[in-house]
Amino acid sequence: MIKQLARRFFGCANVVKPAEAVGEIPPPSQLYRDAFHIAWPSVLESVLINMISLVDTMMVGVLGPESISAVGITAQPRFVVLAAILSFNVGVTAVVSRFKGADDQESANRCLKQCLLVCTCMAAVLAVLGAVFARPFLQFAGAGPDIIEDSVGYFRIIMVSVFFNGISVTINGAQRGVGNTKISMQTNLSANVVNIIFNFFLINGVWIFPKLGVRGAAIATVIGDSVSLTLAILSITHRQGFLNILRSKTSWFPDKETMRGVWNVGLSALVEQLCMRFGFFTYVKIVSSLGTIAFATHQICMNVLSISFGFGDGLQIASASLVGQRLGAKRPDLAKIVVAVNQRIGMVIATILVIIFVIGRKGIVGLFTTDQSIIEQGAVLMIIMAFSIHAQICQVVTSGSLRGAGDTKYTAMVSLISIAIFRPLITYVLCYPFGLGLVGAWYSLVIDQFTRLVLVMIRFRQGKWTGLKL
Repeated sequence: MIKQLARRFFGCANVVKPAEAVGEIPPPSQLYRDAFHIAWPSVLESVLINMISLVDTMMVGVLGPESISAVGITAQPRFVVLAAILSFNVGVTAVVSRFKGADDQESANRCLKQCLLVCTCMAAVLAVLGAVFARPFLQFAGAGPDIIEDSVGYFRIIMVSVFFNGISVTINGAQRGVGNTKISMQTNLSANVVNIIFNFFLINGVWIFPKLGVRGAAIATVIGDSVSLTLAILSITHRQGFLNILRSKTSWFPDKETMRGVWNVGLSALVEQLCMRFGFFTYVKIVSSLGTIAFATHQICMNVLSISFGFGDGLQIASASLVGQRLGAKRPDLAKIVVAVNQRIGMVIATILVIIFVIGRKGIVGLFTTDQSIIEQGAVLMIIMAFSIHAQICQVVTSGSLRGAGDTKYTAMVSLISIAIFRPLITYVLCYPFGLGLVGAWYSLVIDQFTRLVLVMIRFRQGKWTGLKL
């Protein structure tokens, strides 16, 4: 009985109807092997990066709850600054993956070169604006008098890393589009290891280094991102690579034909990013108004939750790449199956994470702080978190797959409804009129995840995304 249920669950036999099959469907073992080959570097990259982020928070945490809050309050403003670049690179991945599926190497390199030029200019402008308007930006985000100076100092230094990061995510986005997920893993993991090393030296002033506190953590991030950019550039100058800007003789100057698909996908993704950032920004602002201790607790638990985000993000990167390639090869049937395979892998991972988080909740929160009030409240949030993980990973994988197909208008609509409208509204109502405080904020997070899951699964089932032209 159990074996039959497992075969039915992992077989994906009901994903594609016989009439929808364009060609031969590979056996399940090959489908999972292909997905695993692309997914494992992205999953490992995302999970380890998020785990390193946990260590980063732990290292800042020795300075006290105020320092955790000071660094945590800058997260959403930083993503607001990066929104345009991240959106643009959704288009880069989608278009380059189509060229890879069609085996059009020259067009893929032309797209990369032109997008690199555009993103370099965007990153420079956004980094300067972020540094100049850091104080009003963070005050609006909810940074109080007890953390504002550390927050501003940290944020202004981090803006230097935005420039490096903006260029490297363009390269990595293109590499993911052609299936080179190992390159992105190598560059990002190297950067984060460097970040941790310099955190050790600069936060507490070890050896010959000065004690810089949260500013030291920001400088360490800049050094790490500069390493990431260097490695990313080297990856597109390798002679054997599908992407090679030195071998390609195409123009760097953007032209309408090359950029049309990137802009079409990227503009819709920008709307989605703005909706997401508005919703998350407002959410963080409401939570920060609950006080420094409450926000420190929230930040710790969000860092723990980022582990499940890491698995989901890794699987969605692989799924987006494979979906684009399958659609480029005129196999919409295999594109659907790719999504289903990654969804099922995600469900298994989610079950394991729920067990770990529930059983070890107090011990996990205790890794970040010795404050008993934070540990007790954090343990409660971990229970609530457990109810969101399956929905979170599944919706992240499905949303990423729709983006990989270029269906960013729909995912933007989902973000508008669930993140920009429902989540802040429900958070405010549960935190204040209902008087649930921080617990209410986490209930709203669970509601948001399930809302997004329902909406993206409706779209996936309809199958309209498989016929989109870029």
